[in-house]
Amino acid sequence: MSKVIYEGWMVRYGRRKIGRSFIHMRYFVLETRVLAYYKRKPQGNMVPIKTLFIDGNCRVEDRGLKIHNGHMVYVLCVYNKKDKYHRIMMAAFNIQEALIWKEKIESVIDQQHDLNTANGNMVHASFMAKAGINPDRNASSSDRESLASAEEEEENNRSLMRRTTIGNGPPESVLDWTREGDSVLSNQSTSDQVFSRKHWRLVRCQNGLRIFEELSEADYLPRSCSRAMKAVGVVEATCEAIFELVMCMDGTRFEWDCSFQYGSLVEEVDGHTAILYHRLQLGWFSMFVWPRDLCYVRYWRRNDDGSYVVLFRSREHPNCGPQPGFVRAHIESGGFKFSPLKSRNGRTRTQVQHLMQIDLKGWGVGYFPSFQQHCLLQMLNSVAGLREWFSQTDETHTVSSIPVMMSIASDSVSSKKGRRSEDNSTQSVPLDQLHSAGGNSVLLDEESDEDEDYQSPEPEDELESVKAENAMKQADEDPLDQLDLSCFSGNLRRDDRENSRDCWRIPDGNNFKVRSKTFCYNKTKIPAGKPLMELVAVDWFKDVKRIDHVARRRGCAVQVASEKGLFTFVINVQVPASNHYSMVFYFVSKPLVPGSLLQHFVDGDDEFRNSRFKLIPSVPKGSWIVRQSVGSTPCLLGKAVDCSYIRGPKYLEIDIDIGSSTVANGVLGLVFGVITTLVVDMAFLIQANTYEELPERLIGAVRVSHLELSSATVPLLE
Repeated sequence: MSKVIYEGWMVRYGRRKIGRSFIHMRYFVLETRVLAYYKRKPQGNMVPIKTLFIDGNCRVEDRGLKIHNGHMVYVLCVYNKKDKYHRIMMAAFNIQEALIWKEKIESVIDQQHDLNTANGNMVHASFMAKAGINPDRNASSSDRESLASAEEEEENNRSLMRRTTIGNGPPESVLDWTREGDSVLSNQSTSDQVFSRKHWRLVRCQNGLRIFEELSEADYLPRSCSRAMKAVGVVEATCEAIFELVMCMDGTRFEWDCSFQYGSLVEEVDGHTAILYHRLQLGWFSMFVWPRDLCYVRYWRRNDDGSYVVLFRSREHPNCGPQPGFVRAHIESGGFKFSPLKSRNGRTRTQVQHLMQIDLKGWGVGYFPSFQQHCLLQMLNSVAGLREWFSQTDETHTVSSIPVMMSIASDSVSSKKGRRSEDNSTQSVPLDQLHSAGGNSVLLDEESDEDEDYQSPEPEDELESVKAENAMKQADEDPLDQLDLSCFSGNLRRDDRENSRDCWRIPDGNNFKVRSKTFCYNKTKIPAGKPLMELVAVDWFKDVKRIDHVARRRGCAVQVASEKGLFTFVINVQVPASNHYSMVFYFVSKPLVPGSLLQHFVDGDDEFRNSRFKLIPSVPKGSWIVRQSVGSTPCLLGKAVDCSYIRGPKYLEIDIDIGSSTVANGVLGLVFGVITTLVVDMAFLIQANTYEELPERLIGAVRVSHLELSSATVPLLE
């Protein structure tokens, strides 16, 4: 009998016959004898896409870090050493998940190995009994060696395989400064420069860091290259979380590294080695001193004690030549080391070391001796940035990403023209745009040869998946571009100009972050993209009493849409003040797609609606105190305030009583005093909780600019 040891969503990584990589979201299931994966969570007797029988001959090989369209995934290869061509390549967006799977699979392999060993010993004992050999007699040393050699060799090979990774040693050009003490004693062929790196002197303490300077003589270095300096600090986070953050070269790096301006991938050598392009933001007399950039090889590894090492060393690359307007600096040696410490008061702690030995080149180094040290200390202060980043955020589920450089031309043309061509050549698709523009096609691409060979889904499951895909496609392919919007009207005018007042317009959907297809296990969010419905009119009402059920008003947008066979989603935001105000948004679409999440919400009960109806607010323009009070955190309105749902023949109206919450009332009191100075964005959506419902889609979004209370009118309700 086989039982499930571990299961969950993972990434299946592979390469097509033409050499391009692909990634698929798959549901992996590890049992006591089998590793298998499915297109969705298995139910009943669903047949897996592919299976791998696990015995004592199986291995889990760490393939390191792979980059696909900016996604950084950590790849594991599970195979049988007797048939290496029959294998499963699985990956995760974070290294913690990859390590968990690696540990689970290795434990199953160990169990199978121990079981095979026990069976082999039984067979061997039976053979000795038949041969008349007494197993209890004193065996000679040669006998013991012969009996145990096979098992010990297998165990040694297995342990060795566990510790072996691709690129388990850094490239010859990269100096491993983290092994200074061992290399002097153990490696007699080490160069003189390693022998000299023995002692460090504390030169200063700043920002909670200890800054050390190398004491050894450095005659082999250029005159402009400073001695090695390193910063040492403690960060309250796991080694894995810090490692993933440091490996990112996207927008998150701006939040902890003040010397970072831009970074991209030049070439992926293997899973542990890559060549990167990096621009420095040094901020030292920028009017006189040119900015610096780097092209370097980055190597990383994970040690047996759980620590991580990231090493840097400059090198030249044909696709990353000198850039107009930049001075190419040279890293002699550098990198990070993250070592786990004992937890204190229940808090995880990691020691972070950041070493840098750099020659910034250029005339500024010779004329300004403080230039080199100032810039070097600025780079080392990133350790303090890491510490503060983790102490001030709960966001630990980040998807590591790095822009991919297409090409950089090294032709020296005019500075202005060169910079323009450089920006075009180095531009890459960020992670967020990748998800919004074609994230599903990247993560759910089903065109691999392997899937066609092994896929055999159940007919009912296949039919359901086709229906779901058709529903999603219909929702995407049914925009209301051909609809005449002039027939819809509201008393608040639409004005798409940037500085217009007392009006509304439709903001860019990518300004709002929603749950991605992979949110269930890595908590990532993506730009929302185009909404499902079209905002056609906005009404701004006031009355002495609360205004309910505005859809019954004759001649409103709901009545017009119903005559045209369209469905209307009405959101009535009720604001209590000296008068009762209501801002009403009318979102229309073609008839709802049966089986879609929107259809389930419209026809569901109030309990389901309250648990799913979500608002994403934002204040693009306004005072700091108002922006902080409103925030931009998504809110389940049904759980925060009272919501009434009115289901009509071709519409659903939601009356949202903001005054039912004391917290919301406090914010409203602040907002109403300065409402004419504000620009407010609101996006409405239905929260997706399962993999089948993801990714989330906006129902619609609206931007209200500099609203005037005096422009509200009294409605005529029937």
